[in-house]
Amino acid sequence: MSGADSLLAVEGLTKHFPVRGGLLNRQIATVHAVDDVSFALAKGETLGIVGESGCGKSTTARLLMRLIEPDEGRVTVGGATVGDGLSVRALRRRMQMVFQDSYASLNPRLTVEDTIAFGPKVQGAGYDAARTKARDLLAKVGLDPNLFVRRYPHELSGGQRQRINIARALALDPEILILDEAVSALDKSVEAQVLNLLLDLKAQLGLTYIFISHDLNVVQYVSDRVMVMYLGQIVEIGPVESIYGRARHPYTRALFSAMPSMDPDKRTMQAPLAGDPPNPIDPPAGCRFRTRCAFAESICEGPPPPLADAGSAHHFVACHMAREGSGHSRVGG
Repeated sequence: MSGADSLLAVEGLTKHFPVRGGLLNRQIATVHAVDDVSFALAKGETLGIVGESGCGKSTTARLLMRLIEPDEGRVTVGGATVGDGLSVRALRRRMQMVFQDSYASLNPRLTVEDTIAFGPKVQGAGYDAARTKARDLLAKVGLDPNLFVRRYPHELSGGQRQRINIARALALDPEILILDEAVSALDKSVEAQVLNLLLDLKAQLGLTYIFISHDLNVVQYVSDRVMVMYLGQIVEIGPVESIYGRARHPYTRALFSAMPSMDPDKRTMQAPLAGDPPNPIDPPAGCRFRTRCAFAESICEGPPPPLADAGSAHHFVACHMAREGSGHSRVGG
């Protein structure tokens, strides 16, 4: 998908955090949190982002929302570039975020009604209009306005609080919703209810989702496309059927082999992936996955592999084994 055809286009997004130390508090190292991440998102699509903890998923989300300022890169929403034609204030009218911790995300001193109505008031809506909007959104997320408008966050269950967070995110009528582990803290029965709510809201309101999660089964259920990240970089991206049916990157295969299954023939007899990811302060040269890859060869220590066509429509992978003429002995394997 080209950036010109997309609702959201991200090009070369990069964020490095300095590590300071010593008597003079000088910079002594750099954390490579997100490195040259580029992708596009079509209107009405759900993009799932997966990877181990520390791979850059949440940092990418915060960079998109400008909660963190990127070092490099460009974010374009509907053809307007953030910082050049699109202000951060205008960006946040078009894109909102739901966080993992439903309790920490809410002001304990505000009622449910005031929480949801706050955004519209800041954007210039009158008190009555903002209050009406809050009640309408409560009904949309499955909570009775007459029962919940005067309640405070401590009086709600985890599932109810997350519904309030979803309602608050929708209060500015955004086009894009970023869901950062939005259901991971909920028990399974409540998780299923919230997931179905999100799918219903997407259909009703024409929303576009970026869905970040550790749960590969949930990502498969809600996503149209999947992006796999490792140590701050994209290693594979493509349609959900293609990624889950024919993953090409060894890291993606290792993630999927760790998925729990009720099928006794699919038991995992040994750990699919050994060790922790390398330190992002000093990532390996070349392919960053090579230090944990069973198929690593000398070619993997050279220039890092670019995202290349994986042989099916819109499926791309950053691996020398998937790139003809790379010099890897297992090309096409």
